[in-house]
Amino acid sequence: MPYYVYFMTNDRHTVLYTGVTNNLESRVFDHKVKRNKRSFTAKYNCGNLVYYEEFGEIKDAIHREKQLKKYQRTWKEELIESTNPEWKDLSAEWYDPKEFELFKKFDK
Repeated sequence: MPYYVYFMTNDRHTVLYTGVTNNLESRVFDHKVKRNKRSFTAKYNCGNLVYYEEFGEIKDAIHREKQLKKYQRTWKEELIESTNPEWKDLSAEWYDPKEFELFKKFDK
């Protein structure tokens, strides 16, 4: 089972969130729809996946997450720009827009 460490950001790239998960597609969807209304990513509108790394072991992913959280902002930006220089949302084509509509309809 793969594990992922990832960065989410807002539209203006002023905020970075670092997370770890074993299901990147599902977790990013949670961030995008603000499933947890009180979460950091919901509060700061971090709905764009701009970077991720894959690991085979959870301990390695957690170690990397802790390492990245200690990085200075400029180092994180350099890491993102090394693979995603335009800061595009890497998950932009993962979901059908209807999924978001359905979520909003039933999330009450």
